[in-house]
Amino acid sequence: MFDLNNILRENIKNLTPYSSARDEFQGEASVYLDANENAFGSPLDEQYNRYPDPLQYNVKKRLSEIKGVPVCNIFLGNGSDEAIDILFRSFCNPGVDNVIIVPPTYGMYQVSANINDVEARKVHLTADYQLNLDGIAEAIDDRTKMIFVCSPNNPTGNSINREDVETLLANFNGIVVVDEAYINYSRQKTFIQELTEYGNLVVLQTLSKAWGLAGLRLGMAFASEEIIEVMNRVKPPYNINEATQQLVLRALQNVDQVNEWIKQTLIERDKLVLALKDFDFVLDIYPSDANFILVKTTDARGIYNHLVDRGIIVRDRSKVELCEGCLRITVGTPEENIALTERLKALHLPA
Repeated sequence: MFDLNNILRENIKNLTPYSSARDEFQGEASVYLDANENAFGSPLDEQYNRYPDPLQYNVKKRLSEIKGVPVCNIFLGNGSDEAIDILFRSFCNPGVDNVIIVPPTYGMYQVSANINDVEARKVHLTADYQLNLDGIAEAIDDRTKMIFVCSPNNPTGNSINREDVETLLANFNGIVVVDEAYINYSRQKTFIQELTEYGNLVVLQTLSKAWGLAGLRLGMAFASEEIIEVMNRVKPPYNINEATQQLVLRALQNVDQVNEWIKQTLIERDKLVLALKDFDFVLDIYPSDANFILVKTTDARGIYNHLVDRGIIVRDRSKVELCEGCLRITVGTPEENIALTERLKALHLPA
């Protein structure tokens, strides 16, 4: 049975977090002389001389309304990458503990493991890019703290079978991290709805994809109040700057616009798949629940270079495990997708 105290690092259990000026006083006042800020203002039209809300309450409140999750179950990070790193620093003892990743998958799980000196045990996905549950069970030992599952998966684009993820949640006594960066494009429902059922579930989402806010770097983690409290203790005091908080609040008023973009992206994805099927050098196009497609080709590097020479950049994934010969192509605007296919028509690969 999952018990947070059994996997939490001892030094984190005893951690006294940094107490910022904005932690010690919350509310409104006429004169602020507590945080050593520049009282004269900012050399900008907007005033950024005051430190931001360290717990981003107003942003979380709006996200709570959109996602249907209480504020106490939301963590905000400088991109999802910060949330991933904080999970490692909270639960994994360097040089002692391990996590499980399921390649091909998002590369930052491995990078964060390396940075934190934590072994990342690889259990490759099956040929149809699903979880190898038997392999995962064999890889788990008493020092395994987390399992990372990206769904829809990057770079393959498919969703992971929901029942398999639930099997992990029900049987693993560590944390299962479900990364839903592309969930807005998926037919599968979010795992956020399962937070009350599984105390060991952490769901990652982002505003970088469907919401079009990659430049603002705001990621979200949804988990039990216990886990969120730990993450808030470990994070830097002002990890989300004031400009990002204000701009995100404005963006979160435009749900209808984002939903329309999602619909357009799915239409363009289907059209792009149909167009690419006509090329002889395309061997396979894998099913996608994301805003990109994984395309198996006869010469990924040659096609990539051909497109680069013509000002079009896709992602060569041919060196990634189980993605040999593959390009990952983001779904663009109608004009961008037409430009891509027109450039491909001019491609002549050696026989």
